[in-house]
Amino acid sequence: MTAPNETTLQAQQTTTLAPRFYTTDFDAMDRISVEPVRAEWDALIADLAADKNRKHFFRNDDWDLDTTKLPEPLKKEFIDFLVSSLTAEFSGCVLYAEMKKRGTNPDLCALFKYMSRDEGRHAGFINDGLKDFGVQVDMGFLVKQKKYTYFSPKFILYATYLSEKIGYARYIKIFRHLEAHPELRFHPIFKWFREWCNDEYRHGEALALLMRANPKLLSGFNLLWIRFFQLSVFATMFVRDHARPEMHKALALDPETYGMDVFRITVEISKQVFPVLVDIENPAFLAGLRKMQALVAGIDRARAKGGLLGALKVKALQARIFGTFVALYFLPTKRNALPEQALLAPAW
Repeated sequence: MTAPNETTLQAQQTTTLAPRFYTTDFDAMDRISVEPVRAEWDALIADLAADKNRKHFFRNDDWDLDTTKLPEPLKKEFIDFLVSSLTAEFSGCVLYAEMKKRGTNPDLCALFKYMSRDEGRHAGFINDGLKDFGVQVDMGFLVKQKKYTYFSPKFILYATYLSEKIGYARYIKIFRHLEAHPELRFHPIFKWFREWCNDEYRHGEALALLMRANPKLLSGFNLLWIRFFQLSVFATMFVRDHARPEMHKALALDPETYGMDVFRITVEISKQVFPVLVDIENPAFLAGLRKMQALVAGIDRARAKGGLLGALKVKALQARIFGTFVALYFLPTKRNALPEQALLAPAW
């Protein structure tokens, strides 16, 4: 086997903040029924089958910016952003393809076929863009060598729903911002974000329907897990975005303001499916995220110093991060009455 390049090794890493590859109980997933939401389901599957973006993810005359002249710090952070995005997209592609391969439920097989198609298309498009920087990710290597994390089917639904919806919110906020300020668009890939995020949105709608069709996933002890996954997704994004200051500076986006705007969109969308919502407007929420971000930055500094003292410092900071997350978890939440219809038109 040919040794993987540095970019592929970066994508292969399994860390708290890095996108993961997942596996699950495929037989249990296959048994999920969509009958209670049949009308909405069939309409959404027909929309996915139409494949409105089949001609979108190709270079054309809009790929018109010289990416070779980016300042080195910005280029480094942007490549990191692209590799992280590619890994997340390809993770979905692999998981959904395996669900389709192992499934017998025609409703779910159809869904996962289309979702895998879209995510694979996104990952391939990013990889094509990476070529401009002289790097690429060996996705075949990732399939064989990246560590897989097991999640139960309900965890897959909670996590992937939030991933798809927060992905929509992130991409649409950047697209709208650059639509108003085109002079800040330092890379052509941003021009593809509107249709891209609409793919993410449709995927999230399908996952919302799966949960709405199975109310036990949205009640009882599961509410605690819903709360956990919301907070995990928000905290991960907040910390990760603060690690890319040059990229946000180039976009003229304050990562904290941008993050809170993305969270507000995500929470608003999540009202379609989650009976409990993190109260992101509680001042203690943002204060906790700021504390976590500072602690993670401290870990980076301690690791850079190395040695026994550095290692001990890392352990102490990790314990404080855990304590901060627990404190955030036990902040009061908001209850939400689910709407009669689950599907929600993107209006942001």
